[in-house]
Amino acid sequence: MKNIQKNRLLRIRRWRIRKKVNGTQERPRMSVKFTNMHIYVQFIDDESGKTLAWVSTNNKEGKSAKLSANVKSAVEIGKKAGEAAKAAGITKVVFDRNGAVYHGKVKALADAARETGLVF
Repeated sequence: MKNIQKNRLLRIRRWRIRKKVNGTQERPRMSVKFTNMHIYVQFIDDESGKTLAWVSTNNKEGKSAKLSANVKSAVEIGKKAGEAAKAAGITKVVFDRNGAVYHGKVKALADAARETGLVF
């Protein structure tokens, strides 16, 4: 029962954020998702419904570097996300934390992405 309640509250927070955050071609949405084992970052144009770039700990590079879902890995993924965004021609983004509190891993990832030159 407790797990069902936590998931319901997370879903409500996620919807509340998504009502306000929309990505465009000029300023795509940087969506961050943390699971128990992995970190996923996508740059999404909501107008056309397309993912412009993505980075994850669950791909070859992340697995070879032994990255998981902790603060140290969040910093690495934030840097890689910033580089992937620059390669796709993205400089400004809208940050979507997917219901997670802006603290710890989320903050570390965002700060690392800002260091690479992303503006949000």
